[in-house]
Amino acid sequence: MRARPLDFRGHEVLAYDGGIPDGEPLLLIHGFPTAAWDWHRVWEALGHRYRLVAPDLIGFGFSAKPADFPYSFPAQADLCESLLAERGIRDFHVLAHDYGDTVAQELLARRIERGPAHGLRSLCLLNGGVFPECHRPRPIQRALAGPLGPLLVRLVGKKQALASLARVFAPQNRPGEAEREVFWTLIDANKGRRIMPQLLRYIRERERNRDRWVSALLESPVPLIFIDGMLDPVSGTHMVERWRQLLPDAALVTLPGVGHYPQLEDPDAVLEASLPFFASAGFC
Repeated sequence: MRARPLDFRGHEVLAYDGGIPDGEPLLLIHGFPTAAWDWHRVWEALGHRYRLVAPDLIGFGFSAKPADFPYSFPAQADLCESLLAERGIRDFHVLAHDYGDTVAQELLARRIERGPAHGLRSLCLLNGGVFPECHRPRPIQRALAGPLGPLLVRLVGKKQALASLARVFAPQNRPGEAEREVFWTLIDANKGRRIMPQLLRYIRERERNRDRWVSALLESPVPLIFIDGMLDPVSGTHMVERWRQLLPDAALVTLPGVGHYPQLEDPDAVLEASLPFFASAGFC
């Protein structure tokens, strides 16, 4: 993974490039509260077939985390579009996870509005709140997203944050000490803890814009697939049931022994499902 900075609205965002330079571009959009590092276990295999681009979204990882930025899914989608334009990319696939799923849904809604020239060719979603009515945030997230969030965040330390994060993994897949240290580094870099309440406004934002982002899936002009770890307490079995109800004809892969982070917990299963999907949705 080669990091290259991007100026986005006066803030430095880090984005990572890899894979085949002349391959079909694949944009990877990470989830909350981590960063593009989440893709490291599938990066090499994906890079054998695709040109990879993966930002640390603004407010995440080693990108800028300004206290006064209006964090929103449209802003993150703007960032992705700026990144693609800066890299000279027009047509692209998307692999997204968690928070990144809704960024991808916004990109899909824009694809519908703008027509085929927008360039989005296919969309692969991993565990995330694609249907807000089924999303089950962790208690710590609900508390920090509330009116007392700016006060409570001062009391949430490394131990509490990592304990909550570990519980979204399947019990047998929970991160070890070294991995937990990486998670904390990504969360806390650039004074990241202080903006957690602002980032967590995404919970309400999803609810307010549910029609736009769910309609984008229902009306999608491009192929879709949902790959879901069923042991995820946030967006597991209950999210899969809703997908089957609303999108019965869309591709779905369930991973029984996996929690919220399929790309970390069972990277081989993610590759087995996603690579044939992207190949079938190729540009030709």
